[in-house]
Amino acid sequence: MKYITLMNDRSDVKTDKRARSTVRDVATLAGVSEISVSRVMRDAPNISDKLRDKVMEAANALSYTPNRVAGALKNQSSNLVAVVLPSMSNEVFSSVLDGIESVLNDQGLHAVLGLSEYDADRELRVIRELLSWSPMGIILTGLHHRDPIPGMIAQLDIPVVQIMDIEGAPIGSAVGISHSAAAVTAADHLYDKGYRKIGYIGAWSERPERSRARRMAFEARLEERGAPLIASLIAEERSSAMVGARATETLRRQHPDIDCIFFANDDLALGGLFHALSAGIDVPGELGLLGFNGIEIGKATPIPLSSIETPRFEMGREAAKLLLSSKDDGNRVMDLSFKISDGKTV
Repeated sequence: MKYITLMNDRSDVKTDKRARSTVRDVATLAGVSEISVSRVMRDAPNISDKLRDKVMEAANALSYTPNRVAGALKNQSSNLVAVVLPSMSNEVFSSVLDGIESVLNDQGLHAVLGLSEYDADRELRVIRELLSWSPMGIILTGLHHRDPIPGMIAQLDIPVVQIMDIEGAPIGSAVGISHSAAAVTAADHLYDKGYRKIGYIGAWSERPERSRARRMAFEARLEERGAPLIASLIAEERSSAMVGARATETLRRQHPDIDCIFFANDDLALGGLFHALSAGIDVPGELGLLGFNGIEIGKATPIPLSSIETPRFEMGREAAKLLLSSKDDGNRVMDLSFKISDGKTV
């Protein structure tokens, strides 16, 4: 792993710390009663859309989060660490969470999990709720978040670590990999293996910004090498082996000349492999398959899956360490790098 000097153009978020906004502040700005604000924040029944919109607009403008920690702990932090992940249906994020827990458990801290489903509005609601319990720190996925979120975190003056990606301007510290570098490595690997008619398959409507950036860097590198991407298929559904199988069948039917497919993750790639095996397609002779993340099950399939392997457990562990050390060491960016796993599908 290597550390990168952090050039944070959002440093004003942390240094220009404002007092934590209150229910009264939101009520005043929205022109409603404090009781109305409290009811909206509790998601109480029988609230009009007009009132809800008015309160939430004021809350976002003030970076407001409720404070559910009462008594002696008020305005202080708890022994909780907020962790916001996209999904737990993918083995990638369960490994990350295991890494986080391996550090927090030894420190008497507890992770409180929120799931965003790669939805910016849902992520905002989840983060606001988690911050209402005054956690001692927060771990976020990715570097792209709705505007109120950095201000909400700054008002609590707690450390923040963003995981998975390191290309951008983090709010605090970041730990992950360069997705553009991974994409270039994938393109070069496939080209050097002799593939010239390459396709791409993704999912989640490609909402993760890092996934989109990786695909674009992959395309650009193939163009540079003289083998432009033949076609891409981005499924609307969440990634799964079933979605990967269907997408592989569709892409090959539409573009029968494709000789290799790069997948956004291993769930999709495993589906592609299962489809190939059931359809009697020679892998890798007739069709090469390259995944992303290097999850364990891909190494146990009849033909071991080739993949760009990322250090998910280590990523979670280092994120928790950065969170605990940030007050002494400041914000840092940690590049954990990646490698090509020894599969047999390309």
